Amino acid sequence: MNLQHEQLLHRTRRQFLGEAGMGLGAAALTSMIGGAQTASADVEFDPTQPLKPRRPHFAPKAKAVIYLHMTGSPPVLDMFDYKPQLQKREGENCPDEYLKGRRFAFTSGVPKLMGTPHDFKQHGQTGAWMSDAVPELAKHVDDISFIKSMTTDQFNHAPAELLLYTGNAREGRPSMGSWVTYGLGSANQNLPGFVALISSGVQPNGGKNSFGSGFMPSVFQGVQCRSKGDPVLYVSNPKGMSRALRRKSLDALNDLNRIQAKELGSPETVTRIAQYEMAYRMQASVPEVMDITKEPQHILESYGAKPGAGSLANNILLARRLVEKGVRFVHLFDWGWDFHGTGAGTGLGDGLRNKCKTMDKPIAALIKDLKERGLFEDTLIVWGGEFGRTPFREGRTAKGKVLGRDHYPDVYTQWMAGGGTKPGTYGASDELGFKVAEDKVHVHDLQATILHLMGMDHEKLYYRFQGRKYRLTDVHGKVVKGVLA
Repeated sequence: MNLQHEQLLHRTRRQFLGEAGMGLGAAALTSMIGGAQTASADVEFDPTQPLKPRRPHFAPKAKAVIYLHMTGSPPVLDMFDYKPQLQKREGENCPDEYLKGRRFAFTSGVPKLMGTPHDFKQHGQTGAWMSDAVPELAKHVDDISFIKSMTTDQFNHAPAELLLYTGNAREGRPSMGSWVTYGLGSANQNLPGFVALISSGVQPNGGKNSFGSGFMPSVFQGVQCRSKGDPVLYVSNPKGMSRALRRKSLDALNDLNRIQAKELGSPETVTRIAQYEMAYRMQASVPEVMDITKEPQHILESYGAKPGAGSLANNILLARRLVEKGVRFVHLFDWGWDFHGTGAGTGLGDGLRNKCKTMDKPIAALIKDLKERGLFEDTLIVWGGEFGRTPFREGRTAKGKVLGRDHYPDVYTQWMAGGGTKPGTYGASDELGFKVAEDKVHVHDLQATILHLMGMDHEKLYYRFQGRKYRLTDVHGKVVKGVLA
């Protein structure tokens, strides 16, 4: 079926009013999707096969992404970015040049500079500095590409997270995983191209917008899978319904949707048919891939995974299983990295050590496991938060015994591993950790680089919506060539 031809045949007043009865959004969606372009110039998006594999713009370095988001933003000055001068000036008033004209989330007046309570050492051939909070990751430092000059425009959690993952600080744009799946499709037609995994029991700061499809067809949104109970909500058959009856019901529903698609010409209706079929296939494929009891005991122990738990360790192991089966983008969100020092759990001492234990061991195991399976070179691992944290004490807890840091957008550290990245350190913050000293990397640059490693030109990957071409990187972004192998 030629959907654009169908739409032209039905451009009548009666058809318009029929669409309007479904809401102006549906009417707009009909015209929008019909003119959408995919990542490859010679391949148009087919709503009847929305996850069909599509050719990248050029040979990719990575076939899949595992994005590890530490929700709340970890204190990287206490983990990866060692500042001897900050240690020496501990307790001094913060220089006025860093405060003048600035606003901070929870700090006012003149705060005190604060070094780290953690011990730092250099590791590996690259000589990268790592703190005692991440001893297992330190063993894999020669596999990691650190970007120590990241910067963002937002200093509150939700807007910063949305900017990082959708390219805009407001709700409504497609997320990074949606862009990747839209551009490349799925390598396994029995599994979603994009999966979201949530640990620590809390949704991302940006809510489901952080892994949503925005104005793209909903087939490109992240499918939230769970490591406990039904892997995907509502994908199981209702009580009393057999798989055969489910098949008959689905066939009847698809017939009705095809009639509606023929009458209204809406590709979203055709896409919905494809989604229902995907859900039917997922009933058999998802439970199998999500069942970590099938893993050998030594693998479970290396990750610290326990079947049935909703832990980050379980989700990291699931991420490996998913990319192994052809899922393009696996986005993990782990709550609890907002280290203000308002309590022992969010303090920079034992609080950070305890939280890092939930992340340090399983990520180190992931790197080792991917290497042993020959997947490391094809899988891009990305780690980070939505912004950085201040080199001074957070205002509310300045007089307390528990150390904490405020939000800070100007400079922070993220890292990548595998998937065509080059081990080492790119960029730097200044000696006190207040600003970028060299090779600034904006979040749009990080987005462009991730798409590049997946074989896509961020300036050519667009989606037409309301008469405009939209990109993940908006009108910004440059590939950070210094991190490429």
